[in-house]
Amino acid sequence: MHYHGYLWVGPKQRFDEEALRRPPHPIPPPAPAGDDDTVGKRLAERYRVVRSEFPVVDLPPLETAHWLIKPSTLVRGTWEEPKEAAEWLGERLTEFAFRFASEADRDSTRLAILVNAAAERLGRGRDVSHGFYLERPSFLSLALVCCTPNPTATESSCPGRQP
Repeated sequence: MHYHGYLWVGPKQRFDEEALRRPPHPIPPPAPAGDDDTVGKRLAERYRVVRSEFPVVDLPPLETAHWLIKPSTLVRGTWEEPKEAAEWLGERLTEFAFRFASEADRDSTRLAILVNAAAERLGRGRDVSHGFYLERPSFLSLALVCCTPNPTATESSCPGRQP
């Protein structure tokens, strides 16, 4: 088993585009009933957009394991040991802490607890995901994803490796 790290920071409004953060339903919606079926047309177009964009959009997926089906260019690091992956998380938390909107989130003891808990969780084969509001309605998403195998991944793939 190894671990991939992901980082996304951007406008909170973009983060809230939940349709692009979840894979499309495996069964497409029914075709529009006719030329005047504006709801059906809108639904079909939305499905088409989500189907084409979800696999490539850089937005954090709602389910952490879905990072594994995103492009390998989004991987910020890969580690063989949980402790190394957790150290990366700690470095990113330290890097962004001064921008956290909540003063409580900046607490160094709290951040150290998050890093230690991440190492323990990864060691048990579980993913880690954290999100923080930043100043000027921005959002930071950090994720560490267990790879090969990931117990919660619906698709078994590893970024950067050919199936």
